[in-house]
Amino acid sequence: MMRRIPPVFLVVLVIMWLLVNSTVSLGHIVLGTIVSALLLLAAAPLRPLQPTIRRGYRLFTLMAVVFVDIVRSNIGVARVILGLVGERDVRAGFVHIPLDMTDPHGLAGLSMIITATPGTIWVDLNLKEKRLTIHVLDLLDEDEWIHRIKERYERPLMEVFE
Repeated sequence: MMRRIPPVFLVVLVIMWLLVNSTVSLGHIVLGTIVSALLLLAAAPLRPLQPTIRRGYRLFTLMAVVFVDIVRSNIGVARVILGLVGERDVRAGFVHIPLDMTDPHGLAGLSMIITATPGTIWVDLNLKEKRLTIHVLDLLDEDEWIHRIKERYERPLMEVFE
């Protein structure tokens, strides 16, 4: 059975081809497209589970939310490191988040978002109990973190992948 070539991967590989070759000539665009398509076709058997994207447009708003959160987190981590948190104690801790999402592509996206955001890191995923554990550098309110992860990241990823 012939698999279709994922257009996003194709575009990314062609852009990488053009960057490596430092040119945007028509010949390199055509050659990069052919090489990328052949590479994706050859790699298709290595990835038997293909993503199903339902509402791809939600990825754009999610990326904007993640960008804002990364900037805010950078500022927050800098404040903790520089000691600019006032008189309050900084308390690191683990947060256990109940998950509704089951799609492996959505979970991979969630792991990238959490790990890319300074001050948080993905620690454990328990699929049997449908629970994610993250570590937070400055844990003020556990319920607020659960709400943030579920509403800002999990819900949009579920709209895209489930």
